[in-house]
Amino acid sequence: MALDVAIPRPEFLQVAEAVAREKMIEREEVLEAMELAMGKAGKQTYGQNKDIRAEIDRKTGAVKLSRWTQVVDDEALEDEETQMPMRIATRIRPGIQVGEFIVDPLPPVDFGRIGAQTAKQVIVQRVREVERKKQFDEYKDRVGEIINGTVKRTEYGNLMVELGKAEALLRRDETIPREAFKNGDRVRAYIYDVREEPRGPQIFLSRTHPGFLAKLFAQEVPEIYDGIIEIKAVARDSGSRAKMAVISRDSSIDPVGACVGMRGSRVQAVVAELQGEKIDIIPWSSDIATFIVNAMAPAEVSKVVLDDESKRVEVVVPDEQLSLAIGRRGQNVRLASQLTRYDIDILTEAGESERRQEDFRKRSGLFVEALDVDDVIAGLLVTEGYSTIEEIIEVDDEELAGIEGFDEAIATELKRRGMAFLEAKDAEFENRRVEIGVSDQIAEIGTFTPAMLVALGEGGVKSLDDLADLASDELIEILGADAMDEETANAVIMAARAHWFGEEGEQGRNEGEEATG
Repeated sequence: MALDVAIPRPEFLQVAEAVAREKMIEREEVLEAMELAMGKAGKQTYGQNKDIRAEIDRKTGAVKLSRWTQVVDDEALEDEETQMPMRIATRIRPGIQVGEFIVDPLPPVDFGRIGAQTAKQVIVQRVREVERKKQFDEYKDRVGEIINGTVKRTEYGNLMVELGKAEALLRRDETIPREAFKNGDRVRAYIYDVREEPRGPQIFLSRTHPGFLAKLFAQEVPEIYDGIIEIKAVARDSGSRAKMAVISRDSSIDPVGACVGMRGSRVQAVVAELQGEKIDIIPWSSDIATFIVNAMAPAEVSKVVLDDESKRVEVVVPDEQLSLAIGRRGQNVRLASQLTRYDIDILTEAGESERRQEDFRKRSGLFVEALDVDDVIAGLLVTEGYSTIEEIIEVDDEELAGIEGFDEAIATELKRRGMAFLEAKDAEFENRRVEIGVSDQIAEIGTFTPAMLVALGEGGVKSLDDLADLASDELIEILGADAMDEETANAVIMAARAHWFGEEGEQGRNEGEEATG
């Protein structure tokens, strides 16, 4: 019974209180660290391999030391230092279950100099871990906020910024060009990432992130903070120029005017923080063409041609507006592209007209050659939007006859000539296929046009095995991206591989033909 008597040590509680206040962590976490440390120090007296645990009374500070031994099945005994077989455990405590512990009180120990040093190291390490976890928990939810700090030191051009109890990294490439900070300078930056790493939480700051500009405006413009005005997109060329698209939820409030402020007071406050960065504030629009026109400001736009599938757009501007639209070193068009997330190609009105005329000449020339018609008829077909012989063959007779100056007889004759032209081209391709050695087995798959078969042969695919060895992306590359989709390419390749698997393969080949048919 004497072993259970522990001497009150109120100084332990006082130390825990002091450390908790200094490190701004919970008193209980400090006491747990002290218990862990005393347990480790106790192992130096009773054995490093034993499970020695310390318990500090939360009211008196008294320390109780004990050895914990887990009960295991007789045949499952692996470590006699920390485990006890069931047959012995039941003699000590009848009715005990596997997995429970037998706790033996131990006499208090004099830790000595080495034990005290070990305990101190454990406590310091544990408190540091608790501090780091608290810092991570504090900052992980603050990604996207602006924070103020003090430059503590510089490492290879990167700034270490002190944020109260934590430290953050502001890398050189995340600072605005030409700005310089010295130790002790105040700095305002945007938290763009917080990571938990072995050496502690790493907080990453930026002054070039688009979110920094957006948050600065939220601080300066009450309507943004209140959610009346929303910032939809930001593009920046840090320290030089930025574009910001805004929209108002209240039709009576002008979003651009609210962000600019009286005599530019609001936007100037942001410009001053960003080292004179010029900011274009533009109205956002759900109509992408309108949005692109707005994004190209201050340049005027005459015409916009969208390709939603490839996310590309052609912007036509007056000849005298070309340099303004492109901007210095392409800055204006680059920022507009980042803002709208479309690839923007700029043409002048003269350039677009010349290209349109060239395209007209090519198409009409194709019809003159293929359909054996004069320039007038070819021009009418191009003007009506036809660009290939296949389109003319596939269109209804009534629609073709409806072109001004055409009738049913002309429509029928044009389609007849078109089919004859394509048949002749296919015959040329078939002769070429045989000439370059593309096997009949590939042609029998049924998916490839004569032109595709020639392209395969010129790409080195001449036998069924050659085709079977391809991956789908390789086949698409040979034929051209518009010739075949990935699903069809996979089906064709599987059909080509069918002969590798005998009769089962023949069935697979038939299925492939049906899939591609």
